[in-house]
Amino acid sequence: MRRLLRSPLLWTLLSSVVVLVGVTAWLLTDRATSRGDALKTGALAGGAIAALYGLWLNDRRRRTEEDRHEIERSRISDERFAKSIELLGNEADQVRVGAMHSLAGLARTRPEYRQTVLDVLCAYLRRPFDHPKFSPDEDWKDPERKAGAERERLVRRAAERLIRDILPHSGTTGPTLSLNLSDARLDKLELLGRRVGWFGADRSEVLTHLDLTDAELAGKFSLRNVTIHGRFDVTRAEFKRKVLLENLVVETPVNLDVATFAEPPSLEGAKFADS
Repeated sequence: MRRLLRSPLLWTLLSSVVVLVGVTAWLLTDRATSRGDALKTGALAGGAIAALYGLWLNDRRRRTEEDRHEIERSRISDERFAKSIELLGNEADQVRVGAMHSLAGLARTRPEYRQTVLDVLCAYLRRPFDHPKFSPDEDWKDPERKAGAERERLVRRAAERLIRDILPHSGTTGPTLSLNLSDARLDKLELLGRRVGWFGADRSEVLTHLDLTDAELAGKFSLRNVTIHGRFDVTRAEFKRKVLLENLVVETPVNLDVATFAEPPSLEGAKFADS
């Protein structure tokens, strides 16, 4: 009985009857209105109440269905994320590249995953990695070892490209995404025209180049104790917070005058080739 009294349908029916009787009785007080017209108008008013209830019920069903679909999408996304993480440990390089692209696709369709996916790709680049160009003094006569190192280098290049693709463009608004690449071995990290929050790559090593052309660095930027064997390009880059470049070594000429700094960068112990 108590549940029945709480039923929206019951109260809608009662409201419709009350409105029908009330409107009809009010119209009958006017002698110019016939009984038939009064009943017709009262029925329309009561029917309007029922129609409003029908609209509310349809909207409630729609929202319930949308919530169900969203829960299902979240479940599928979680399973896709977990499977991709598992495949990142696969021995086949093509499988690892496929897993990275799957994660990047998830980041594009589910914005709440973007920072998590970036963290995973950065963690992959922090994995131990050696290559003849990083360690030329080692014995690389074994062709299988050398070929394996080159395949892994290409996988890591894919991770670097996907990091760039996930980041938002400079000049846009929205959440800022951060990169933690400390202790990583990088090849070609190109953040051209991208907006980055906090960027940390302390103690990392860059083989080919670190290109920040037209990038917007919204958070602290740190390259302490980093070695860049190739180019370090900051053309039209905008650094909005503190920049730490202590003990940075760049083996090619660097021009910091082409960038914009909110405050002078910290350059203690930094060594650049003749600029």
